[in-house]
Amino acid sequence: MENRKKVAFYTLGCKLNFSETSTIARNFNDEGFDRVDFEEIADIYVINTCSVTDNADKQFKQVVKKAMKLNEKAFVAAVGCYAQLKPEELAAVDGVDLVLGATEKFKITDYIHDLSKNDMGEVHSCEIAEADFYVGSYSIGDRTRAFLKVQDGCDYKCTYCTIPLARGISRSDALENVLKNAKEISAQNIREIVLTGVNIGDYGKGEFGNKKHEHTFLDLVQALDKVEGIERLRISSIEPNLLKNETIEFVSKSRTFVPHFHIPLQSGSNDILKLMKRRYLREVYTERVSKIREVMPHACIGVDVIVGFPGETDEHFLETYHFLNDLDISYLHVFTYSERDNTEAVDMEGVVPSNVRAKRSKMLRGLSVKKRRAFYESQLGTNRTVLFESENKEGYIHGFTENYVKVKTPWNPELVNTLQEINLTKIDEDGSVRIEFLNKLAEA
Repeated sequence: MENRKKVAFYTLGCKLNFSETSTIARNFNDEGFDRVDFEEIADIYVINTCSVTDNADKQFKQVVKKAMKLNEKAFVAAVGCYAQLKPEELAAVDGVDLVLGATEKFKITDYIHDLSKNDMGEVHSCEIAEADFYVGSYSIGDRTRAFLKVQDGCDYKCTYCTIPLARGISRSDALENVLKNAKEISAQNIREIVLTGVNIGDYGKGEFGNKKHEHTFLDLVQALDKVEGIERLRISSIEPNLLKNETIEFVSKSRTFVPHFHIPLQSGSNDILKLMKRRYLREVYTERVSKIREVMPHACIGVDVIVGFPGETDEHFLETYHFLNDLDISYLHVFTYSERDNTEAVDMEGVVPSNVRAKRSKMLRGLSVKKRRAFYESQLGTNRTVLFESENKEGYIHGFTENYVKVKTPWNPELVNTLQEINLTKIDEDGSVRIEFLNKLAEA
């Protein structure tokens, strides 16, 4: 039997990237490659890049270095958002042989003819306007949950964001294809599916490769709720203007959708929201949070926020801080604004010094810790269902409740990938929650 080539993958960035890496990995498998861990010696290393933060650029170079250390003769390919935005820059990194843009990454095996090293990375990247077809993907195999991609690209023109440049126009998977993928996932004993995309609330647009569509995000949610065998569905991140009351109502009564919403805010100041060209004002955000709390008081609500956007004065920042402090939310993801080429914000006045950005970021991270703690405390004494993960961390197994409370209990391999009824008892010193099992069998 011929010696099968080995391929390893490294994913930077978001859940969507993870789902796409999995799909690309399955393509390699179909072509006769064996997938190995990135820590192992491989013939090909594929790095799926991200362009959202400055750090992603630096990380890329470190990952290439790591691959070259493992096997200096290995063939290194870069795909993903950063590869679409700055292909020449990535191609110039020492050790990189191939750079593929947004449409080419799913045909990567077509571009790998021989595995000899190139002096300079070869670039194949389309004009982003050509990224108008949809490739469905989902990730499995690495977790007790799967990321299911339902939508790609974005038609919004937020002034800080390069995603439309990296991923193209908003387009969606056909509903029957999403349902087919969901069934395939649930057939593999995966308990939880996380819906992912660039702007998933825009689902339905571009379902036929053009702007017309017959389905909405609510249709998608309702159809998925009926799929047999799926035990938990989670909506990853959804814009406040696209999270409709009907969807919130539906989730509150749903069989499978869990009470957890992640809703980007970006700023609590209407002046800054306008500069960012966001499609809502803070009043809309308040309404969404109130609606969720009204029908699901125990829901977990996560918030994305950007600090240090050009023009953000101390007053604007304090407006954001107080707005979030007063809002009944559960945790924050804080992003420090970083300049991106070819965005409107790069040329805006009122640049915030980096030490001020860092200070504001620290304040909001502190607020997030406080919010999460308060949310966890509000859940103590309640009965929940936990999905346990597969890792033994220092003698403990961890998992998340349906409303995203992180719990821990002494390691027991029989709990891996199971759903257990539990009571939340107390907060541990590491911030996770200790539990008691309601079903005595689980303790045995």
